[in-house]
Amino acid sequence: MIHVENLTRYYDDFCAVDGIHLDIQKGEILGLLGPNGAGKTTTLRMLTGYLQPTAGQIQVKDFTIGPDTLEIKKRIGYLPESAPLYHDMIVYDYLNYVADIREMTNDRKLSRIHELAQLCGLNTVMHKTIGELSKGFKQRVGLAHALMNDPEILVLDEPTSGLDPNQIVEIREIIRKIGREKTIILSTHILSEAEATCDRIAIIHQGKIVADGSTQSIKQSAGKERTIYITLDNADFEAVRRQLETVGGIVRIEKLAPADADFLDIKITVSSDADIRKEIYRIIRQADWLLLEFRQETQTLEHIFRELTLEN
Repeated sequence: MIHVENLTRYYDDFCAVDGIHLDIQKGEILGLLGPNGAGKTTTLRMLTGYLQPTAGQIQVKDFTIGPDTLEIKKRIGYLPESAPLYHDMIVYDYLNYVADIREMTNDRKLSRIHELAQLCGLNTVMHKTIGELSKGFKQRVGLAHALMNDPEILVLDEPTSGLDPNQIVEIREIIRKIGREKTIILSTHILSEAEATCDRIAIIHQGKIVADGSTQSIKQSAGKERTIYITLDNADFEAVRRQLETVGGIVRIEKLAPADADFLDIKITVSSDADIRKEIYRIIRQADWLLLEFRQETQTLEHIFRELTLEN
């Protein structure tokens, strides 16, 4: 559907996007994830034809950015981070205006506005001016604008930025619904948003793609290290450490600052394919220590993101 090869963009001497390669499949929801200033917005602006690349190639179906930019724009709906809305217009009039720009027939225009009002949850505000709407509803109006021509591809730049938790959930549900029929590319720096919404994540840092794949595959590629936390009563740390050191796969055993001085909190770092929890539990039971807590954590997306995007 979309092929991006060696995509590069300079602003004077500053390289904002540095040789990105991406292939985006039809019907995929791709999250472009990265810290502020990583190059996400610049990448999206080039994908939509708003900015010309300094180098590289963008191909959408059989069209190429440059000679076929107008044809590509016809197939893309784009919602920038700050939706370009006319705040003094009534919502219905604004969508009608957008439909006129798209040169829709009157019959098609009315049916499409109705469809988008339903899809984006705008029925209760169609008579209101955009300026009096909450940010969540303004974002919905911007989304309806981007969808007006029923594009094959939808590009969303930070679609939930500045929204409250309820509004985030609402926009996320709309995106998932749209994603059943369209290819969606969205940028965000909110990890939970990317994990909940996207089929695939590309992490960008300093203009480069540093990880690309499903959430699960990115976690697996980050390594097999995981952490086990146990809380014991009636136990001495040195005795526990000596016993646990006999278990293969444990690389580190640490005593944590206790929330309650009566208990022993221990962090066990494991680097092994094998599940050693049964062996640890057997040792605890044989030693007659009282087990109060036992939990295992694998690599989280947040940890991987921080590892990949910390400044060098």
